[in-house]
Amino acid sequence: MPAHLKVLALVGFMLVVVATPREWFAAYGIFLAVLVTVGAVGRVRPGWVLKRMVVETPFVVFAVLMPFISHGPRIEVLGLSLSESGLLSAWGLLAKGTLGVIAGLLLAATTTPQELVHGLERLRLPQQLVQIMAFMVRYLEVVTDEMRRMAVARASRGFVARNPLHWPVLARSVGALFIRSFERGERVHLAMVSRGYTGRMPR
Repeated sequence: MPAHLKVLALVGFMLVVVATPREWFAAYGIFLAVLVTVGAVGRVRPGWVLKRMVVETPFVVFAVLMPFISHGPRIEVLGLSLSESGLLSAWGLLAKGTLGVIAGLLLAATTTPQELVHGLERLRLPQQLVQIMAFMVRYLEVVTDEMRRMAVARASRGFVARNPLHWPVLARSVGALFIRSFERGERVHLAMVSRGYTGRMPR
């Protein structure tokens, strides 16, 4: 399928998912079945998708907290007092977020960056936005590898994040990762300019 049709299908799918009431539990099962079918047809390995779903972690943390901090009627679950509306909101956030992440990963797995760039251009998106998205897809693996090397370096020095007292170390690692990524991006841009880059990607 052409890349621009895949993008349109992804946007349409996400609009339907977001517009679906969170109380329609069966509908989310159907959405998941659709994604599983698409993944099987595209021969995308489940392990590849599950490994990259780590990007959803901030949403998961927020969803876990919602039943505890929300107001309204409360119920007892395993001895914990949880908000009913918070539980429902957490379910909606997790279900819609997870489906969106899986759909995006399936698009990334079945479409090369070059095809994606051309597809977005056919959809008449602004050139700068298209190129930013293309570089994000292309260098996501590079940044992930850099993050993995930093984690190995911390572990080799005996660092293990056991409690919130270790969060400043992790925050400094995130800062260092941002600076390294920025510097790498600057070097790549200068290399492209030296090769004649004028603001448009070659076809």
